Amino acid sequence: MARPDNEEIPGTPRTWRKPPFIANPLVRYGLLVVLAAYLVWAFGSLPFNWERISEGLPRAARIFGGGFPPTLSRFDLLLTGFTESLQIAILATLLGVLLSVPFAVMAARNIAPLPIYLLGRAVIIISRSFHPVIVAILFVAAVGFGPLAGILTLTLYSIGFVGKLLAEEIEEIDWGQVEAMRSTGAGYLATLYYAVFPQILPRQVGLSMYQLDSNLRASAVVGIVGAGGIGSTLMNAFGRYDYDFAFAILLVIIAVILASEGVSGWVRKKIW
Repeated sequence: MARPDNEEIPGTPRTWRKPPFIANPLVRYGLLVVLAAYLVWAFGSLPFNWERISEGLPRAARIFGGGFPPTLSRFDLLLTGFTESLQIAILATLLGVLLSVPFAVMAARNIAPLPIYLLGRAVIIISRSFHPVIVAILFVAAVGFGPLAGILTLTLYSIGFVGKLLAEEIEEIDWGQVEAMRSTGAGYLATLYYAVFPQILPRQVGLSMYQLDSNLRASAVVGIVGAGGIGSTLMNAFGRYDYDFAFAILLVIIAVILASEGVSGWVRKKIW
């Protein structure tokens, strides 16, 4: 006899519960125990110098105390450093986005043959393997101090990030448009231009805006190791113990990042 649809099955829960990621409770709780044991071991084995940490707290208080109120007495230095950072970020974003397009095409498995795909993926993986500070140190050692090292660093950083996401976007395109172009006898470049690129253009513009915002932040970081920009000005201010001027630089960096975040968000809304 069939059971009515509104009749409850005895023993079934009334509310739905999401199944656990690891179904076996012994494995699940065992992993938690291992994680807790690792945390205890890690904190116990790392060489924390608690005496130095206790001495550093008053020093940090003096630094923060000397930083308020922030001052713009050397506004010309701040403007020069920020202008250089802005130039580095814009140039690196333009170069990185332009170079990321061919590497993204090479790294898309659905439109690139296997050898080209492996080469494109290798370039993107290498570009993403190292933190910008490490790459900046290498370029500073290679081309010297200044904005050129920062431009090269952030260009490589942009290729890795934008190229990876564009390649994934190409792999998810509507393949019907590609087949329609091929059925008319269009070549490879024409298919890319008329069937692939229009589908990824909104995503590419959004990624470009995000990368410009990211490069503005990163330009301040790589400048600390001598790659130009506002980071060099910030390190010089800390080196001279001008904490009030250094905190003014930090506030300007925060304001600029907030403004760029607002602009990039507005552009992405207009595009999508």
